[in-house]
Amino acid sequence: MEITYRKPTSADGSAVHTLISQCPPLDINSLYCNLLQCTDFAETSIVAEDAQGEVVGFISGYIPAQRLDTLFVWQVALSSKCRGQGVASQMLTRLFHRNENLRFMETTISPSNGASQKLFERFFKAHHMHFETSVLFARDVHFDGEHEDEVLYRAGPTKQFTPILAG
Repeated sequence: MEITYRKPTSADGSAVHTLISQCPPLDINSLYCNLLQCTDFAETSIVAEDAQGEVVGFISGYIPAQRLDTLFVWQVALSSKCRGQGVASQMLTRLFHRNENLRFMETTISPSNGASQKLFERFFKAHHMHFETSVLFARDVHFDGEHEDEVLYRAGPTKQFTPILAG
């Protein structure tokens, strides 16, 4: 499958919103939030689209003001037709290496989300990044028992290099 990777634009907001809604267990934010991710956070987000121009993947992230060498990955959404083909790994790699100042990556993953755990652990291993985990937001403290814990994965440091990217 031919995939193109690029920064999102405001025109992608609706497609991103639809894609995320088709990717349980991801939290569905408002369309407005997705529009902001595609505009104000475009530098730290990435879209994957197929040969027909359909958005089939999206990663949103940001660089925390207190950790300018860290990319925090907020959400990874991937169409079911693209799973198992390395598209999510390509998006992570391209996004992380877009900014030469990044040496760390952070994300939160719910304990039941095995697919995300595997994706990030493979990425960390491939990029020779040590990682540690800790509960960032606890079910009973932060979510009133209505949502699983959100476990923080913090990986790095890594030395910057020019990766060989497929596609």
